[in-house]
Amino acid sequence: MKKTYTIQIILLCVTIILFSGCKSEPTIEQLKKDEFTPYTNLSALPRWRGFNLLEKFTFQGNKPYREKDFKLIAALGFNFVRLPLDYRCFVRGGDYTSLHENTMRELDRAVAYGIKYNIHVCMNFHRAPGYCVNPPREKTDLFKDSGTQEKFAMLWAVFAERYQGVSNEYLSFNLLNEPAEIDSEIYTQVMAKAIQAIRKIDPNRLIILDGLEWGRIPLKKLPAATIIQATRGYDPIQLTHYKADWIKNSRQWPVPDWPIYQSYSVYLYGPFKQQYRRPLIINCDIKKQTRLRIKVHQVSQLSRLLIRVDDEPVFDKLFEPGPGRGEWQKEVYAEEWEIYQNIYDKYYSATIPAGTKNIMIDNTEGDWLTIHEIRIEPFTEEMKSAVVLEPNVFAWGSRQNELTISSQGKLLPDKRTALYDAHWLEKDSLKPWILAHQRGMPVIVGEFGVFKYTSHAVTLAWMEDFLKILKKHKIGWALWNFRGSFGILDSNRKDVQYTGFHGHKLDTKMLELLLKY
Repeated sequence: MKKTYTIQIILLCVTIILFSGCKSEPTIEQLKKDEFTPYTNLSALPRWRGFNLLEKFTFQGNKPYREKDFKLIAALGFNFVRLPLDYRCFVRGGDYTSLHENTMRELDRAVAYGIKYNIHVCMNFHRAPGYCVNPPREKTDLFKDSGTQEKFAMLWAVFAERYQGVSNEYLSFNLLNEPAEIDSEIYTQVMAKAIQAIRKIDPNRLIILDGLEWGRIPLKKLPAATIIQATRGYDPIQLTHYKADWIKNSRQWPVPDWPIYQSYSVYLYGPFKQQYRRPLIINCDIKKQTRLRIKVHQVSQLSRLLIRVDDEPVFDKLFEPGPGRGEWQKEVYAEEWEIYQNIYDKYYSATIPAGTKNIMIDNTEGDWLTIHEIRIEPFTEEMKSAVVLEPNVFAWGSRQNELTISSQGKLLPDKRTALYDAHWLEKDSLKPWILAHQRGMPVIVGEFGVFKYTSHAVTLAWMEDFLKILKKHKIGWALWNFRGSFGILDSNRKDVQYTGFHGHKLDTKMLELLLKY
């Protein structure tokens, strides 16, 4: 009752604030006259907590920002918004020096709302010239094409000039969203060009760089001084992005729980990905001859699937996807790498002799393949049905595991297997960022959250563990959205008892959790 009473008081206070007066909205010209706060001492930065606002996240959905959002966010006690931007909302006809004025005025108003309600605004190009983590793919490559790099730097220079003099207390530039599969030196060089263009105009502008590999790995060497780094809070992906329609096969993932007992990775890497390669080991005590069936879903360019029992091969098959018809179900040509990554979606069988203690499943040649199921027929008298093992690790680069199956056909806990829990979040997933923060590098989690199809109970359990770690290490955060499928308003989760709130459906339990941390 006490918690419910507390949140009711908070919501009542928010209502009072919303209907009370606020300082007037300044114009962009007035913003530039404010005293500039350089934040050259980054240790003085506040701990930001807030939300991403998605009005200009895509060109197709380009809309003005809502003052009501800023007013609600501030009234609820938060101090930060991140604005993921699609550069196509601003650029017209290929002219990067003169941006679309109506759209820029809408962005001006977002900065003005930030100052009006004492909220820091972080501008980020989610889609930049030559790069976006989401489809469609850009026609040029930001990290290979010098002309595109000039456009990227030019775009930020225009922003720098427009907002020169706006206090760092209220505005920062987060240059590029989630660089993926990019060499750190190349990434640093390209970002350095944009930073130089910004600081030639606005020497003290506060700049944020996302880490490498979708924001998972912090840069060891920064291209300039007084830079903040940003990471993500989406691990483990099979929990946070369950049934996400923008991720292939996510609807086939197991129903997520928290903590997660790891079975095995969907990826079986070969020598072409040696840094991720590790065979899948299954420890068991096969009392009678049985059959193992393995469902191979997708194969990238070349793979050799080898199954050994007690070091003796019982299955050896070379997969060579290519054009036209074959044993695959669907031809998939990856134009980016000029290779075939065909869908097989077929079972392959191996006989497992009695007396087997150890089964090793390996990819001994080529790139990678994905496994969607391993089925072992009963191999002891106690077993009533087949053992069905499904992957529950879907993150790229995840190495394989070692499993133990009991004589009853149950998957047993094992010290050698990973457990996704609060300890794992702190000591594995977030560890490099915590260390960077402790060594004086300011860090913020620019995005985090759980998509609406993961159960509310599991979502809140994961979020509490994640947020508790961030608070412990004084790291700020921004939930992916305020309104929508990750947010506290209008998320359309089917297992939430919502509270009516100023024309929205409020997830009070999630709000209470965010306020706590």
